[in-house]
Amino acid sequence: MEIKPLLEEAEKMKEQVVEWRRHFHRHPELSFREVETARFVTRQLESFGNLQISHPTQTSVMARLIGDRPGKVLAIRADMDALPIQEENTFEYASGVPGVMHACGHDSHTAVLLAAAGILSARREQIRGEIRFLFQHAEEQAPGGAQEMVDAGVMEGVDWVIGAHLLSWIEYGKFGVAYGPMMASSDNFSITVRGVAGHAAYPHQSVDAVAVSAQIITNLQHIVARYTDPLDRLVVSVTQIHGGTTNNILPAEVKLGGTVRCFNPELRTAVKEQMERIIRGITEAHGAEYEFSFEYGYRPVINDPAVTKIVEDAIADLYGAESIQILKPFMGSEDFSAFQQKAPGTFFMVGAGNPAKGIVHPHHHPLFTVDEDAMDHSLKVLLRAAAAFMELSA
Repeated sequence: MEIKPLLEEAEKMKEQVVEWRRHFHRHPELSFREVETARFVTRQLESFGNLQISHPTQTSVMARLIGDRPGKVLAIRADMDALPIQEENTFEYASGVPGVMHACGHDSHTAVLLAAAGILSARREQIRGEIRFLFQHAEEQAPGGAQEMVDAGVMEGVDWVIGAHLLSWIEYGKFGVAYGPMMASSDNFSITVRGVAGHAAYPHQSVDAVAVSAQIITNLQHIVARYTDPLDRLVVSVTQIHGGTTNNILPAEVKLGGTVRCFNPELRTAVKEQMERIIRGITEAHGAEYEFSFEYGYRPVINDPAVTKIVEDAIADLYGAESIQILKPFMGSEDFSAFQQKAPGTFFMVGAGNPAKGIVHPHHHPLFTVDEDAMDHSLKVLLRAAAAFMELSA
């Protein structure tokens, strides 16, 4: 497949991509509620022709471009959901939905993948095998939409899967790729500590659930500091504490919650066991009781080296090797990992921060936005990579 005509079409679609992105930004929808977003995506896909369109789940969309020539199957994924954040940006296309905004770039991802589908669908006779465009719901909320789509069969027969994420902490014009581990697993836990309520002036007549909880919080950090190989990346964070009603009462109950992040599947299992051993020991020592639950969330994103190399070469071909940053693994999480359980894949980052334009805020911030010019970069890399995968299908 010739790349030059694809890039020329991408140039022609710049304004359209921005228009689509701003539409999604103006009309955000939360995870598992992307009804109108999915409907809009479907209408655009239908207008392109040559695509087999389906809804694997209620609010996701899959478009299959089956080429005229035999070959393998490439899947390209974009996420569509927004976040429960009140937007503070004042531009004219700011969110029109109170308390909901696209604060992570998913509006951009969806617009870019729409453009890729439009450009490639017009070249069915040049396509070897198949390209599947996966418009995923609910990336932001566990258990996540990716696994639901996988369970619905969207990855059956897929040979490779790729995804792009616009990132505000990478400068516009730069790209981030990672070989092997890239993003951590994301698991959640909750702990209820039950003591005996009483007057704060007479603590000896009670079992202080607050004091017991404080010891649990402190000792959970020993899992990272003393029970884990220092070369094994692990985060155990208690992020919620709820207990008590007033200053002179020791509460009967305290609730804790938090997250665990790591890359090692064996460590992921071991952490749960270590946590409960610590919680059990502390509560028994002080005459308290506990309840403990641990919810496994997203798996770690582990990029396939061969697939990553194809994407890295595509970036270098278009923008030069100097534009590429080899990323160290980081502790954020992404349910793109569900697709990688079914086919080798890679997830790469597109620089979308630009201090000269005031685009400096982090993801999930009420003033978050992206440099919209970065969408053109993302689109062209996806097209260049798709062409490379089609060559492998020969």
